[in-house]
Amino acid sequence: MRQTVLNLEESKIREVANAGMGRGDVLPFWFGESDEVTPDFIREAAIASLQKGETFYAHNLGLPELREAIAGYASSLHGPIGAERIAVTSGGVNALMLACQAVVDAGDEVVAVTPVWPNLPAQALIMGARLKRVSLTPRDGAWTLDLQKLLDAITPATRLLIVNAPNNPTGWTLSRGEQQAILEHCRKTGTWILADEVYERLYYEPTANGCAPSFLDVAEPDDRLVVAHSFSKSFLMTGWRLGWLVLPPAMTHHMGKLIEFNTSCASVFTQRAAVEAIRRTADVTPRVVAHLKTCRDTLVPLLQALPRVELAPAKGGMYAFFHLDGFDDSLILAKRLVAEAGIGLAPGNAFAPEAQGWLRWCFASKDVARLRQGVDRLAGWLAR
Repeated sequence: MRQTVLNLEESKIREVANAGMGRGDVLPFWFGESDEVTPDFIREAAIASLQKGETFYAHNLGLPELREAIAGYASSLHGPIGAERIAVTSGGVNALMLACQAVVDAGDEVVAVTPVWPNLPAQALIMGARLKRVSLTPRDGAWTLDLQKLLDAITPATRLLIVNAPNNPTGWTLSRGEQQAILEHCRKTGTWILADEVYERLYYEPTANGCAPSFLDVAEPDDRLVVAHSFSKSFLMTGWRLGWLVLPPAMTHHMGKLIEFNTSCASVFTQRAAVEAIRRTADVTPRVVAHLKTCRDTLVPLLQALPRVELAPAKGGMYAFFHLDGFDDSLILAKRLVAEAGIGLAPGNAFAPEAQGWLRWCFASKDVARLRQGVDRLAGWLAR
């Protein structure tokens, strides 16, 4: 086996979850998903597809009707985007890996903004890249970007910039001005941008289009920009494993070849479900976002009231990312909370070394009372 693969770190989030899975007394907030099931009309579309016998291969790039639906959906948020720029993928993580495979060679320099979901930098490392991290900086519980520090890190030697905003785990979000500055700089250096924007609809600041700022709002179709999306978060479809990429038009055909050598295609019945999800977006996403905002606004003040907790409300995403003063090792802390308090949280050092001492709490809970119960357990544990 390749040494690069042997050197990959196992997921610290999974390590904590494995310590608590199967225990009925643990409240699990470790994974980035809602505990609400996919809406019935989406599930019924998949069932109808299976009953029709749609169990065969599909086009590498996805069903034409789904690509058209995604293009229309993206256009409603960010202006005209044609279906010729859309590639359907077997999950958001597959979309991100395909993007890395498409542009990164062994030895290339890749810059990643961290803390970030660990799969993103790991994908670059799998490709044999040289990874350079540019860290956000915490101030009063909120993580912020030193824009000049990032721009200085991106040089003509930088093949790819990876940026996730709204960010998992911090909730940090790029401003439109920062996106424009980054894009213009990357045009000069010839650097590709891989923008993970799967949380764009889970955004709690007022905007005209109901989503976070996107690189698609400022880029031209032929820019060296790949934007990754997923049906997982804002459509409550984590287990369906369906995502998409928005690509420069000249790249799409070649991405189809790459999909063939990875997964061949996404399953037809999941794509039928996705068509229905997009068709009835108004019945799903606004409700999901409103509920998540209620969850955030319930959990954050309760945590802020606890001693030794440093936290600012996230602008986007589904996480409260907080610092617990006096604990140096997040992984040990998270395991103790499972064993001693019955709370399952993700350790901050899973996302970057600079997030040591931080914890991620996924607040996407159908029952807000579970969040209050979790805070009560944490408060009792801190008191002990």
